Amino acid sequence: MAQLIDANRIDPVVLELGDLFRSAGHEISLVGGPVRDLFLGRTSPDLDFTSDARPDDIVALVKPWADTWWEIGREFGTIGMRRRGLTLEVTTYRAEAYDPDSRKPVVAFGDSLTEDLSRRDFTVNAMALRLPSLDLVDPFGGVRDLHERRLRTPGSPESSFTDDPLRMMRAARFASQLMVTVDDDVQAAMAAMADRIDIVSAERVREELVRLIRGRDPRAGIDLLVSTGLADRILPEVSALRLETDEHHRHKDVYEHSLTVLEQAVELETGPDGPVPGPDFVLRFAALMHDVGKPATRRFEPGGAVSFRHHDVVGSKLTERRMRALRFDKDTIKAVSHLVELHMRFYGYGEAGWTDSAVRRYVTDAGDSLERLHRLTRSDVTTRNRRKAERLAFAYDDLEQRIAALAEEEELASIRPDLDGTAIMRILDIPPGPVVGRAYQYLLGVRMDQGPLPADEVEQLLRGWWAEHHDEFMTPAKDEKE
Repeated sequence: MAQLIDANRIDPVVLELGDLFRSAGHEISLVGGPVRDLFLGRTSPDLDFTSDARPDDIVALVKPWADTWWEIGREFGTIGMRRRGLTLEVTTYRAEAYDPDSRKPVVAFGDSLTEDLSRRDFTVNAMALRLPSLDLVDPFGGVRDLHERRLRTPGSPESSFTDDPLRMMRAARFASQLMVTVDDDVQAAMAAMADRIDIVSAERVREELVRLIRGRDPRAGIDLLVSTGLADRILPEVSALRLETDEHHRHKDVYEHSLTVLEQAVELETGPDGPVPGPDFVLRFAALMHDVGKPATRRFEPGGAVSFRHHDVVGSKLTERRMRALRFDKDTIKAVSHLVELHMRFYGYGEAGWTDSAVRRYVTDAGDSLERLHRLTRSDVTTRNRRKAERLAFAYDDLEQRIAALAEEEELASIRPDLDGTAIMRILDIPPGPVVGRAYQYLLGVRMDQGPLPADEVEQLLRGWWAEHHDEFMTPAKDEKE
């Protein structure tokens, strides 16, 4: 096929690599995502190549040329390297398949670029640029499908997903990232083969899920996972949100509500210099998962009402359990589950009002997640009742203004008691131990309730607390007396 790509859009390192392989009598092509992204006007951080050269030949060629190289993927025919700040991977033409009972791919090397492309996941990724000529090889209509925003497989979807079941997750990811329509036959194969995702490692599933959530339209990706049954295998808590609406329609569709909250959370992300730069996985995933505790807590009350008491606490535990199963790191699990637990904390503020103490506790409990909590709480308003929506927005505006006002007077994000442990031990004349911790928690409560106080007043309160609890702490336990 004729050259369609302007050479000025290609990094010189790519052309150097092409000259290197051609001079040695080998074929090499830029392939997959980087080629697709050239047509989309995007830049790929990593560059993938395919070649007829075997791994030993690749190493011999790049070893004197690359700034550094590695062979972690040699088993799969892949040699990685860096050259002038770019990461490049060259893979031998190959066929890749999964043993039905194994998580490890079975690799066989091939000799044809077209054959290699036929085993790629989707037509938009089954394109190559021969190097250094930059001739486009597009045997399966990838450019056309990009133009039509359509996702198809080079061969049958069943064959593609048998080779690598993770490709079903990638279909949902591309629906989110590229905003493409997934062909009906691809969706049908995903639904028929959903159980095959079970043989893929949790780590690989997690990485695709993160990319999906961080995409331009995560709602589309999640909806595809749910409609095909893949979510039943990897995010069953989200599938379970499709609660049957009772005949009197006494509660909203929790699933649709959650997707709307996700969309609204995306809209509230900030630019790179803002407090929550998008795409923010923690905020988005918390928005998706915030109501997963509702199915387990739904109760039909006398009089026709429906309640979901403590669904925030239950949902936080379910979110933590699911994220552990997907092998997320501890910090990310903590951040997401913490937001889910706190997402109901604001409700009631508009009716009852909060003391300064309650505002301080809200900020302190949120900690580093305060800005995300602001956005999650606002996103959670999906009512069609305009007056109710305006009332909640006004109430949260007021809360944020109070937080800002208090922040000018105090360092709300790092509230500590007015006396530290050393001062507590000196004033009460006690050694280190649990009593100091109890006294510290008492003073922290005082600080929350009353704000900063003069040192002599805090000391007086501490001595009063000690006089009240002294006997409790100093009385030996019964077994010690005996």
